[in-house]
Amino acid sequence: MASMHTSTTFSSFSLFSSKRVNVKASIHVPRPNYVLPKKHILTRSKLMEGLSTFTDSVPLPILEKNDLSNSAISNNSSMQLYAILEAVSDRIEMHKNIGEQRQNWNELLLNNINMITLTATTLTGVAAATGAVGAQFLALKLSSTLLFSAATCMLLVMNKIQPSQLAEEQRNATRLFRQLWTQIQTKITLGNLITEEDVESSMEKVLALDKAYPLPLLGGAMLEKFPAKYEPAVWWPEKRREGNAAETKMMTGNSNNSSNGWSEELETELRKVIEVMKRKDIEDYERLGNIALKINKSLAIAGPLLTGIAAIGSTFVGNSDGFLSAMVPLLAGSMACAINGLEHGGQVGMVFEMYRSSGGFFRMLSESIESTLEENDLEKRENGEILEMKIAMMLGRSVLELRQVASKSASCCMDEFASKLF
Repeated sequence: MASMHTSTTFSSFSLFSSKRVNVKASIHVPRPNYVLPKKHILTRSKLMEGLSTFTDSVPLPILEKNDLSNSAISNNSSMQLYAILEAVSDRIEMHKNIGEQRQNWNELLLNNINMITLTATTLTGVAAATGAVGAQFLALKLSSTLLFSAATCMLLVMNKIQPSQLAEEQRNATRLFRQLWTQIQTKITLGNLITEEDVESSMEKVLALDKAYPLPLLGGAMLEKFPAKYEPAVWWPEKRREGNAAETKMMTGNSNNSSNGWSEELETELRKVIEVMKRKDIEDYERLGNIALKINKSLAIAGPLLTGIAAIGSTFVGNSDGFLSAMVPLLAGSMACAINGLEHGGQVGMVFEMYRSSGGFFRMLSESIESTLEENDLEKRENGEILEMKIAMMLGRSVLELRQVASKSASCCMDEFASKLF
């Protein structure tokens, strides 16, 4: 038995050993049958010798003092531009949130004032119709008078600040700050040398937008909601030519064409487009803006006036004939609800701000084209073909349609506007 056990163990061990040998043979990688020549084998000494020879034959660039200073200025300007970009991003969020808040103001105040006015009108009608006497009649009359007075005070505040117009201002500011954010981000993404002029130009644009669309309502910072006449919005800095030149250099670079995409035909075309905008678009928005301003002024005066008349009239209910004495507060309260719904429900203030913003857009576009054409050095201008395409897109037209508008501009009976977008 011992011999059988020993032979079995030996045979198992032999089988296992043979399997191990087979596995090793299956993964064994044979050696190559060729040998590299000694002249192709790099030693450490030969490698160092080759590197020294390369550095001797090809001189390495040496940063001089001026290069280092320019690099430091560029790095500092880039960090400042990043800081402005963060500020612009924060302003976008601020104007967006405050715009939503002021839109809620318009809806809530309108609903509350109309409910208060209707309740006061109902109480006045009940007091006159039921013929209540004594304490009941006094309670109804006093309640209606207080409610009419509260509606008058709330309307005066609401008509002064014009929440619908405030909300439209914040929407426009959000859109314009997003455009500025995109312009700054484009400068950073292109990776060109950022100068101090780029930083100053971006800072001026931010401050101009802050001035055009202020956030606070107190301290005289709020825009005048009822100006003497219509004036288009202005949200760009006065010094625009320098900013355009810097942006043009960044966007278009040095053109291989000496004319930089400009020709006499293109200059004539753009001047004719400016004439069409001034004669048709700007004048039309000025006319519509003045109409909206007059309507808004009339409604803003009529609403509180009618609720005030209703408050005074409610105090005389019951002194003479009940029905006749109640006619004044009932009619005044009903008309006040209708006028308030038309003014704030129809958002007449928002319509006026929309006309003001659209007029500002055409004014900005015309001033931008004029400042570009006043530059005598063609290399300092924005590329003419790119500018033509940008203007066509801003006006909602193709380049061919823009040229057709310029060709028809001399016609006295031309009814077509420069813009198809607004």
